[in-house]
Amino acid sequence: VQLVESGGGLVQPGGSLRLSCAASGFTFSSYDMSWHRQAPGKERELVAVFTSVGGSTKYANSVKGRFTISRDNAKNTVYLQMNSLKPEDTAVYYCNAKGPGLFRVTYWGQGTQVTVSS
Repeated sequence: VQLVESGGGLVQPGGSLRLSCAASGFTFSSYDMSWHRQAPGKERELVAVFTSVGGSTKYANSVKGRFTISRDNAKNTVYLQMNSLKPEDTAVYYCNAKGPGLFRVTYWGQGTQVTVSS
């Protein structure tokens, strides 16, 4: 199983980035996919989730209206479009896959750094 994030980097406040997470080794379409982030000295927090059943999305209040999560089941990839970035969005962003069933097997990517600074 692999989750490989890409697209992070340094961006100025107000700028945009698009993160990608390429998945392999499991049935991608059956998994809820989400993005989480962890800033220095803070706990990891959920940013956005895209469910496998129903295709619903949910966002943290801090990113609503600025970030958009999407997925392409044909490419086994989940994306996070981040617009109007703020310095407080600076964090390591992690991709997460949570499986169906009773035990909800979970996988994590290695993370990609996003730094918002002038």
